Amino acid sequence: MADDNNGGNSNSGGANANTTAEVQIQIPGPSKTEAPATQEGPSGSSKAKNWKRWFVVAADAIFLSVGQTSATLLGRYYYSQGGNSKWLSTFVQTAGFPILFFVLFFFPSKSSSSETPIGKTTMIYIVLGLIITADNMMYSHGLWFLPVSTFSLICASQLAFNVFFSYVLTSQKLTGLIMNSVVLLTLAALLLGANHESHGPTGGVIGGKYLVGFLLTLGASGTYALILSLMQLTFENVIKKQTFSAVLNMQIYTALVATFASLVGLFASGEWMDLKEEMDRFQSGEFSYLMTLVWTSVSWQVASIGVVGLVFEVSSLFSNVISTFALPIVPLFGVMAFHDKMNGVKIIAMLISIWGFLSYLYQNYLDDKKARSA
Repeated sequence: MADDNNGGNSNSGGANANTTAEVQIQIPGPSKTEAPATQEGPSGSSKAKNWKRWFVVAADAIFLSVGQTSATLLGRYYYSQGGNSKWLSTFVQTAGFPILFFVLFFFPSKSSSSETPIGKTTMIYIVLGLIITADNMMYSHGLWFLPVSTFSLICASQLAFNVFFSYVLTSQKLTGLIMNSVVLLTLAALLLGANHESHGPTGGVIGGKYLVGFLLTLGASGTYALILSLMQLTFENVIKKQTFSAVLNMQIYTALVATFASLVGLFASGEWMDLKEEMDRFQSGEFSYLMTLVWTSVSWQVASIGVVGLVFEVSSLFSNVISTFALPIVPLFGVMAFHDKMNGVKIIAMLISIWGFLSYLYQNYLDDKKARSA
């Protein structure tokens, strides 16, 4: 997801092919949405700034939605055309991270008297990067075993996992609307888990393989939520800075670790020896093979820019909501591009997922409204 990071998936995350995204990262410091209106300046100027901010939020949401959808579809295309390397799919989910250095150039870090020790931040980046690698690998396998429509709908369960980790790690209050969202998203995932009328890249994925794909995708969604929860704790207790560059650095260096770990896995597994043969037998040709990998990687980084932007402008919780909202779009493209079977169970699961998303979104609207009036 990512990344997915992270998620991202990385698959997340994920997928594939590599890429790849959700618990709220509340970075200490005054929040943009919580800052009380001051008496300084005309109201017109305040409204103009507000409109500008939400224009940026809309642009970030588009980056996330387009990048995530494109990366998932390209990852599925890689498999459908004869691609078979899970480690390569994992690698491409984060390998495009150098693109983020270009973005960081416009938001340089400002020195601080209370800089976090390099040793501590390095260890955090390594641990998170390794978890992201595992998350991306699960996404890659899930996308291999499942049709893209089923895969994307199961990924919607990340919101339910998000609530769980928020409650356990950050003591988030569980309201009726949030619980309703969790129940609905869980029900949608269970419906898909019981649905075996699916077709995989080799003509049919049934029984054990379908169950493995379902469990791996579900595990990847939960891991992605855990990653964001750990990032939240890192920002609150270690980094303690609310700057775009701080969030971007987190994305870049965890992706760097994940990319290196994926590269090690690619060579250690011996899959690298089959890549030339895989490229030769890629159904749409060698150039298409290379472009699929390149644009999958770029798509995941476009999505990550949207994620980082939404984290900075609003919150990672809102970023997760937008990511989940984009997931039901993928099955529609999956039906058109890959002729996935959209049966009654999938349609019901998609509608339930949308209902759960709207319930979650409405709760955040109420929380934001309450914060503004306080």
